[in-house]
Amino acid sequence: MHTATLPEKMNALRDRARELGFDALGVAPPDVGDDGKRFLEWLDRGHDGEMAYLKRGEAKRLDPALILPGVKSILCLRTNYHTRAKSLDFLNQPQTGDISNYAWNVDYHDLIKPRLHKLEHFLWELFPDCTSKAYVDTGPVLEKALAEKAGLGWVGKHSNLLTEGLGSYYFLSEILIDVALPLSEPATDHCGTCTNCIDICPTRAIVAPYVLDARRCISYLTIELKGVIPLEFRKAIGNRIYGCDDCQIVCPWNSYAVTTGEPAFQERDGTRLLIDLMRLDENGFRERFRKSPVKRIKRRGLLRNVAVALGNSGDPQAVPVLMEVLSDPEPLIRAHAVWALGELLGEEAWQAVQGALSEEADPAVQTEIERLKPVDNLGRNGL
Repeated sequence: MHTATLPEKMNALRDRARELGFDALGVAPPDVGDDGKRFLEWLDRGHDGEMAYLKRGEAKRLDPALILPGVKSILCLRTNYHTRAKSLDFLNQPQTGDISNYAWNVDYHDLIKPRLHKLEHFLWELFPDCTSKAYVDTGPVLEKALAEKAGLGWVGKHSNLLTEGLGSYYFLSEILIDVALPLSEPATDHCGTCTNCIDICPTRAIVAPYVLDARRCISYLTIELKGVIPLEFRKAIGNRIYGCDDCQIVCPWNSYAVTTGEPAFQERDGTRLLIDLMRLDENGFRERFRKSPVKRIKRRGLLRNVAVALGNSGDPQAVPVLMEVLSDPEPLIRAHAVWALGELLGEEAWQAVQGALSEEADPAVQTEIERLKPVDNLGRNGL
Protein backbone atom coordinates (compact mmCIF):
# COMPACT_ATOMS: atom_id res chain seq x y z
CA MET A 1 0.00 0.00 0.00
CA HIS A 2 2.98 2.32 0.54
CA THR A 3 3.35 2.63 -3.25
CA ALA A 4 -0.12 4.19 -3.56
CA THR A 5 -0.57 7.93 -4.14
CA LEU A 6 -1.21 10.21 -1.19
CA PRO A 7 -4.92 10.72 -2.06
CA GLU A 8 -5.31 6.94 -2.29
CA LYS A 9 -3.68 6.52 1.09
CA MET A 10 -5.97 9.14 2.63
CA ASN A 11 -9.03 7.39 1.21
CA ALA A 12 -7.80 4.09 2.60
CA LEU A 13 -7.15 5.74 5.96
CA ARG A 14 -10.67 7.15 6.12
CA ASP A 15 -12.16 3.80 5.15
CA ARG A 16 -10.16 2.06 7.87
CA ALA A 17 -11.23 4.67 10.44
CA ARG A 18 -14.89 4.06 9.60
CA GLU A 19 -14.38 0.29 9.85
CA LEU A 20 -12.97 0.76 13.33
CA GLY A 21 -15.98 2.80 14.50
CA PHE A 22 -14.79 6.39 14.07
CA ASP A 23 -17.40 8.52 12.37
CA ALA A 24 -15.12 11.32 11.15
CA LEU A 25 -11.46 11.99 10.47
CA GLY A 26 -9.75 15.30 9.75
CA VAL A 27 -6.19 16.57 9.54
CA ALA A 28 -4.90 19.62 11.42
CA PRO A 29 -1.53 21.33 11.30
CA PRO A 30 0.64 21.00 14.44
CA ASP A 31 0.04 24.65 15.30
CA VAL A 32 -2.55 25.76 17.86
CA GLY A 33 -2.16 29.44 16.91
CA ASP A 34 -4.22 31.93 18.92
CA ASP A 35 -5.88 29.09 20.81
CA GLY A 36 -2.63 28.65 22.70
CA LYS A 37 -2.72 32.26 23.85
CA ARG A 38 -6.34 31.88 24.97
CA PHE A 39 -5.40 28.72 26.87
CA LEU A 40 -2.65 30.56 28.76
CA GLU A 41 -5.06 33.38 29.64
CA TRP A 42 -7.56 30.78 30.88
CA LEU A 43 -4.91 29.24 33.12
CA ASP A 44 -3.82 32.67 34.40
CA ARG A 45 -7.40 33.35 35.54
CA GLY A 46 -7.34 30.14 37.57
CA HIS A 47 -10.22 28.66 35.60
CA ASP A 48 -8.52 25.24 35.69
CA GLY A 49 -9.16 24.86 39.43
CA GLU A 50 -7.32 21.87 40.88
CA MET A 51 -6.59 20.26 37.50
CA ALA A 52 -2.84 20.60 37.94
CA TYR A 53 -2.14 18.31 34.99
CA LEU A 54 -3.18 21.14 32.67
CA LYS A 55 -0.34 23.35 33.87
CA ARG A 56 2.10 20.44 33.92
CA GLY A 57 1.45 19.84 30.23
CA GLU A 58 1.23 23.52 29.33
CA ALA A 59 4.31 23.67 27.09
CA LYS A 60 3.37 20.52 25.15
CA ARG A 61 -0.18 21.76 24.60
CA LEU A 62 1.25 24.90 23.02
CA ASP A 63 3.80 23.05 20.89
CA PRO A 64 2.97 19.51 19.70
CA ALA A 65 6.59 19.12 18.55
CA LEU A 66 7.50 18.72 22.22
CA ILE A 67 5.33 15.59 22.20
CA LEU A 68 6.51 14.22 18.87
CA PRO A 69 9.68 15.81 17.44
CA GLY A 70 9.25 16.46 13.74
CA VAL A 71 5.45 16.27 13.85
CA LYS A 72 3.91 17.54 10.61
CA SER A 73 0.24 16.55 10.88
CA ILE A 74 -2.34 15.71 13.53
CA LEU A 75 -5.12 13.28 12.69
CA CYS A 76 -8.26 14.19 14.64
CA LEU A 77 -11.02 11.63 15.07
CA ARG A 78 -14.60 11.72 16.30
CA THR A 79 -16.57 8.92 17.99
CA ASN A 80 -20.32 9.34 18.46
CA TYR A 81 -21.70 8.18 21.84
CA HIS A 82 -25.28 9.44 21.54
CA THR A 83 -27.73 6.62 22.32
CA ARG A 84 -31.00 8.39 23.12
CA ALA A 85 -32.35 11.89 23.50
CA LYS A 86 -31.92 13.36 26.96
CA SER A 87 -34.01 16.16 28.44
CA LEU A 88 -34.07 18.08 31.70
CA ASP A 89 -36.82 15.77 33.01
CA PHE A 90 -34.32 14.19 35.39
CA LEU A 91 -34.76 17.29 37.55
CA ASN A 92 -38.30 16.10 38.29
CA GLN A 93 -36.96 12.83 39.71
CA PRO A 94 -34.98 14.08 42.73
CA GLN A 95 -34.71 10.63 44.32
CA THR A 96 -32.73 9.34 41.32
CA GLY A 97 -29.16 10.36 40.55
CA ASP A 98 -28.33 11.82 37.14
CA ILE A 99 -25.17 10.66 35.37
CA SER A 100 -23.77 12.40 32.31
CA ASN A 101 -24.79 10.39 29.27
CA TYR A 102 -21.22 9.73 28.12
CA ALA A 103 -20.77 7.66 31.30
CA TRP A 104 -23.85 5.46 30.98
CA ASN A 105 -21.83 2.34 30.24
CA VAL A 106 -18.20 1.51 29.54
CA ASP A 107 -15.22 3.83 29.94
CA TYR A 108 -14.66 5.30 26.50
CA HIS A 109 -10.88 5.23 26.96
CA ASP A 110 -11.02 1.43 27.14
CA LEU A 111 -13.12 1.25 23.97
CA ILE A 112 -11.43 3.86 21.79
CA LYS A 113 -7.76 3.32 22.69
CA PRO A 114 -7.47 -0.16 21.08
CA ARG A 115 -9.24 1.13 17.96
CA LEU A 116 -6.93 4.11 17.79
CA HIS A 117 -3.87 1.90 18.06
CA LYS A 118 -5.20 -0.28 15.23
CA LEU A 119 -5.55 2.83 13.10
CA GLU A 120 -2.04 3.85 14.10
CA HIS A 121 -0.73 0.46 12.94
CA PHE A 122 -2.52 1.00 9.62
CA LEU A 123 -0.72 4.35 9.35
CA TRP A 124 2.59 2.53 9.76
CA GLU A 125 1.63 0.30 6.85
CA LEU A 126 0.78 3.32 4.71
CA PHE A 127 3.90 5.24 5.75
CA PRO A 128 6.47 2.62 6.82
CA ASP A 129 9.10 5.09 8.05
CA CYS A 130 6.74 7.31 10.06
CA THR A 131 6.71 7.99 13.78
CA SER A 132 3.43 8.63 15.59
CA LYS A 133 1.81 9.22 18.96
CA ALA A 134 -1.84 8.50 19.78
CA TYR A 135 -4.07 9.94 22.50
CA VAL A 136 -7.62 9.46 23.72
CA ASP A 137 -8.48 12.55 25.77
CA THR A 138 -5.62 12.12 28.25
CA GLY A 139 -2.73 13.56 26.21
CA PRO A 140 -1.27 17.07 26.58
CA VAL A 141 -2.94 18.40 23.43
CA LEU A 142 -5.51 21.15 22.85
CA GLU A 143 -7.80 18.62 21.25
CA LYS A 144 -10.83 20.84 20.68
CA ALA A 145 -8.75 23.57 19.03
CA LEU A 146 -7.06 20.99 16.81
CA ALA A 147 -10.37 19.29 15.98
CA GLU A 148 -11.73 22.67 14.90
CA LYS A 149 -8.74 23.14 12.59
CA ALA A 150 -9.32 19.60 11.31
CA GLY A 151 -12.88 20.54 10.32
CA LEU A 152 -14.63 18.25 12.81
CA GLY A 153 -16.58 21.08 14.43
CA TRP A 154 -16.27 24.44 16.13
CA VAL A 155 -15.79 25.25 19.80
CA GLY A 156 -19.19 26.47 21.00
CA LYS A 157 -20.03 29.06 23.61
CA HIS A 158 -20.17 26.30 26.23
CA SER A 159 -16.58 25.31 25.23
CA ASN A 160 -17.65 21.91 23.82
CA LEU A 161 -16.99 21.03 20.21
CA LEU A 162 -20.09 21.29 18.01
CA THR A 163 -20.71 19.88 14.56
CA GLU A 164 -23.31 21.29 12.20
CA GLY A 165 -26.09 18.77 11.72
CA LEU A 166 -24.75 16.50 14.46
CA GLY A 167 -24.31 18.30 17.76
CA SER A 168 -21.75 17.61 20.48
CA TYR A 169 -22.31 14.09 21.82
CA TYR A 170 -19.01 12.56 20.76
CA PHE A 171 -15.47 11.81 21.94
CA LEU A 172 -12.27 13.14 20.41
CA SER A 173 -8.96 11.38 19.85
CA GLU A 174 -5.76 12.20 17.99
CA ILE A 175 -2.73 10.71 16.25
CA LEU A 176 0.33 12.90 15.82
CA ILE A 177 2.50 11.88 12.86
CA ASP A 178 5.72 13.13 11.29
CA VAL A 179 4.26 12.93 7.76
CA ALA A 180 2.80 15.91 5.91
CA LEU A 181 -0.80 14.99 5.11
CA PRO A 182 -3.39 17.07 3.21
CA LEU A 183 -4.97 19.49 5.71
CA SER A 184 -8.70 19.67 6.21
CA GLU A 185 -10.78 22.80 5.84
CA PRO A 186 -11.21 24.34 9.32
CA ALA A 187 -14.73 24.49 10.74
CA THR A 188 -16.54 27.80 11.18
CA ASP A 189 -18.61 28.99 14.13
CA HIS A 190 -22.38 28.52 13.86
CA CYS A 191 -23.48 29.52 17.37
CA GLY A 192 -24.79 32.85 16.14
CA THR A 193 -26.66 34.88 18.76
CA CYS A 194 -27.81 31.81 20.73
CA THR A 195 -27.03 31.87 24.46
CA ASN A 196 -29.04 28.82 25.59
CA CYS A 197 -26.01 27.13 27.17
CA ILE A 198 -25.01 30.25 29.09
CA ASP A 199 -28.55 30.86 30.32
CA ILE A 200 -29.20 27.27 31.50
CA CYS A 201 -25.98 26.66 33.44
CA PRO A 202 -27.03 25.97 37.06
CA THR A 203 -23.84 27.42 38.55
CA ARG A 204 -23.17 30.16 35.99
CA ALA A 205 -19.93 28.42 35.03
CA ILE A 206 -19.90 29.88 31.49
CA VAL A 207 -18.61 33.26 32.62
CA ALA A 208 -18.48 34.66 29.09
CA PRO A 209 -19.22 33.23 25.64
CA TYR A 210 -16.62 30.51 24.96
CA VAL A 211 -15.13 30.83 28.47
CA LEU A 212 -15.82 28.15 31.09
CA ASP A 213 -14.70 28.62 34.68
CA ALA A 214 -14.19 24.97 35.59
CA ARG A 215 -14.27 25.78 39.30
CA ARG A 216 -17.99 26.50 38.96
CA CYS A 217 -18.85 23.68 36.55
CA ILE A 218 -20.85 20.75 37.96
CA SER A 219 -18.81 18.32 35.86
CA TYR A 220 -15.68 19.61 37.57
CA LEU A 221 -17.28 19.71 41.01
CA THR A 222 -18.56 16.13 40.82
CA ILE A 223 -15.62 14.55 38.98
CA GLU A 224 -12.38 16.54 39.00
CA LEU A 225 -12.64 18.11 42.47
CA LYS A 226 -11.32 15.61 44.99
CA GLY A 227 -12.25 17.35 48.23
CA VAL A 228 -15.20 19.15 49.77
CA ILE A 229 -17.72 20.67 47.37
CA PRO A 230 -18.02 24.42 48.08
CA LEU A 231 -21.18 25.26 49.97
CA GLU A 232 -22.29 27.84 47.40
CA PHE A 233 -22.75 25.20 44.68
CA ARG A 234 -24.38 22.34 46.56
CA LYS A 235 -28.00 23.35 46.03
CA ALA A 236 -27.38 24.01 42.33
CA ILE A 237 -25.98 20.51 41.87
CA GLY A 238 -29.46 19.13 42.44
CA ASN A 239 -29.49 15.39 41.74
CA ARG A 240 -26.47 15.34 39.41
CA ILE A 241 -24.02 12.78 40.78
CA TYR A 242 -21.54 12.46 37.90
CA GLY A 243 -21.15 15.29 35.44
CA CYS A 244 -23.73 17.60 33.91
CA ASP A 245 -25.27 17.70 30.42
CA ASP A 246 -27.49 20.77 30.74
CA CYS A 247 -25.58 22.99 28.33
CA GLN A 248 -25.64 20.24 25.71
CA ILE A 249 -29.28 19.32 26.27
CA VAL A 250 -30.48 22.85 25.45
CA CYS A 251 -28.14 23.34 22.49
CA PRO A 252 -30.23 23.58 19.29
CA TRP A 253 -27.59 21.68 17.34
CA ASN A 254 -28.12 18.61 19.50
CA SER A 255 -31.66 18.33 18.15
CA TYR A 256 -29.86 16.91 15.10
CA ALA A 257 -27.89 14.35 17.13
CA VAL A 258 -27.59 11.00 15.38
CA THR A 259 -27.85 7.86 17.50
CA THR A 260 -24.92 5.48 17.53
CA GLY A 261 -25.21 1.76 17.02
CA GLU A 262 -22.30 1.13 19.37
CA PRO A 263 -23.60 -1.30 22.05
CA ALA A 264 -20.86 -0.29 24.50
CA PHE A 265 -22.49 3.14 24.92
CA GLN A 266 -26.02 1.86 25.57
CA GLU A 267 -27.29 2.66 29.05
CA ARG A 268 -26.22 0.11 31.64
CA ASP A 269 -28.86 -1.64 33.71
CA GLY A 270 -28.72 -0.88 37.40
CA THR A 271 -30.30 1.34 39.99
CA ARG A 272 -29.67 5.01 40.25
CA LEU A 273 -31.87 5.44 43.28
CA LEU A 274 -29.87 7.69 45.56
CA ILE A 275 -30.68 5.78 48.73
CA ASP A 276 -29.47 2.53 47.18
CA LEU A 277 -26.28 4.14 45.93
CA MET A 278 -25.62 5.63 49.35
CA ARG A 279 -25.54 2.11 50.79
CA LEU A 280 -22.77 0.88 48.47
CA ASP A 281 -19.72 -0.48 50.24
CA GLU A 282 -16.35 -0.79 48.47
CA ASN A 283 -17.18 -4.16 46.93
CA GLY A 284 -20.62 -2.98 45.89
CA PHE A 285 -19.18 0.13 44.29
CA ARG A 286 -16.57 -1.82 42.34
CA GLU A 287 -19.15 -4.28 41.07
CA ARG A 288 -21.79 -1.67 40.21
CA PHE A 289 -19.36 0.56 38.28
CA ARG A 290 -16.96 -2.02 36.90
CA LYS A 291 -15.52 -0.77 33.57
CA SER A 292 -17.50 2.47 33.97
CA PRO A 293 -16.03 6.00 33.88
CA VAL A 294 -17.64 6.52 37.30
CA LYS A 295 -15.02 4.29 38.89
CA ARG A 296 -12.56 7.14 38.36
CA ILE A 297 -13.94 9.18 41.26
CA LYS A 298 -13.88 6.17 43.60
CA ARG A 299 -16.51 5.37 46.18
CA ARG A 300 -15.61 8.41 48.29
CA GLY A 301 -16.27 10.79 45.40
CA LEU A 302 -19.50 9.18 44.29
CA LEU A 303 -20.99 8.97 47.79
CA ARG A 304 -19.97 12.57 48.44
CA ASN A 305 -22.02 13.53 45.38
CA VAL A 306 -24.89 11.22 46.35
CA ALA A 307 -25.03 12.77 49.81
CA VAL A 308 -25.40 16.23 48.26
CA ALA A 309 -28.13 14.96 45.95
CA LEU A 310 -29.97 13.40 48.91
CA GLY A 311 -29.75 16.71 50.74
CA ASN A 312 -31.44 18.30 47.73
CA SER A 313 -34.04 15.55 47.36
CA GLY A 314 -36.45 16.69 50.07
CA ASP A 315 -36.97 12.99 50.81
CA PRO A 316 -37.33 12.21 54.54
CA GLN A 317 -36.72 8.54 53.78
CA ALA A 318 -33.10 9.48 53.10
CA VAL A 319 -32.49 10.40 56.74
CA PRO A 320 -31.82 6.85 58.05
CA VAL A 321 -29.21 6.03 55.41
CA LEU A 322 -27.52 9.39 55.93
CA MET A 323 -27.39 8.71 59.64
CA GLU A 324 -25.82 5.32 58.87
CA VAL A 325 -22.97 6.83 56.85
CA LEU A 326 -22.04 9.15 59.70
CA SER A 327 -20.02 6.15 60.85
CA ASP A 328 -18.39 5.66 57.44
CA PRO A 329 -14.57 5.57 57.67
CA GLU A 330 -14.30 8.17 54.88
CA PRO A 331 -14.54 11.74 56.30
CA LEU A 332 -15.45 13.23 52.90
CA ILE A 333 -18.63 11.17 52.92
CA ARG A 334 -19.39 12.00 56.55
CA ALA A 335 -18.97 15.73 55.94
CA HIS A 336 -21.46 15.85 53.09
CA ALA A 337 -23.89 13.57 54.91
CA VAL A 338 -23.91 16.11 57.76
CA TRP A 339 -24.81 18.87 55.30
CA ALA A 340 -27.53 16.71 53.74
CA LEU A 341 -29.06 15.99 57.14
CA GLY A 342 -29.12 19.70 57.83
CA GLU A 343 -31.06 20.24 54.61
CA LEU A 344 -33.57 17.48 55.40
CA LEU A 345 -34.00 17.90 59.15
CA GLY A 346 -33.52 21.60 59.64
CA GLU A 347 -33.06 22.56 63.31
CA GLU A 348 -33.41 18.93 64.39
CA ALA A 349 -30.20 18.01 62.58
CA TRP A 350 -27.93 19.48 65.25
CA GLN A 351 -28.98 17.10 68.00
CA ALA A 352 -29.04 14.09 65.66
CA VAL A 353 -25.55 14.74 64.35
CA GLN A 354 -24.12 15.69 67.74
CA GLY A 355 -25.09 12.34 69.14
CA ALA A 356 -23.59 10.38 66.27
CA LEU A 357 -20.41 12.42 65.88
CA SER A 358 -19.63 13.51 69.44
CA GLU A 359 -15.99 12.43 69.01
CA GLU A 360 -15.50 13.60 65.42
CA ALA A 361 -11.91 14.77 64.82
CA ASP A 362 -11.81 15.49 61.09
CA PRO A 363 -11.71 19.27 60.38
CA ALA A 364 -13.96 19.08 57.30
CA VAL A 365 -16.64 17.18 59.21
CA GLN A 366 -16.30 19.50 62.18
CA THR A 367 -16.89 22.48 59.90
CA GLU A 368 -20.13 20.97 58.64
CA ILE A 369 -21.25 20.17 62.19
CA GLU A 370 -20.49 23.73 63.27
CA ARG A 371 -22.81 25.05 60.57
CA LEU A 372 -25.70 23.16 62.15
CA LYS A 373 -25.38 24.79 65.55
CA PRO A 374 -28.55 26.62 66.56
CA VAL A 375 -28.34 30.40 66.40
CA ASP A 376 -29.41 32.43 69.46
CA ASN A 377 -31.35 35.69 69.36
CA LEU A 378 -28.11 37.65 68.97
CA GLY A 379 -27.14 35.68 65.86
CA ARG A 380 -24.48 33.64 67.64
CA ASN A 381 -23.98 29.91 67.31
CA GLY A 382 -24.62 28.10 70.53
CA LEU A 383 -26.93 25.84 72.45
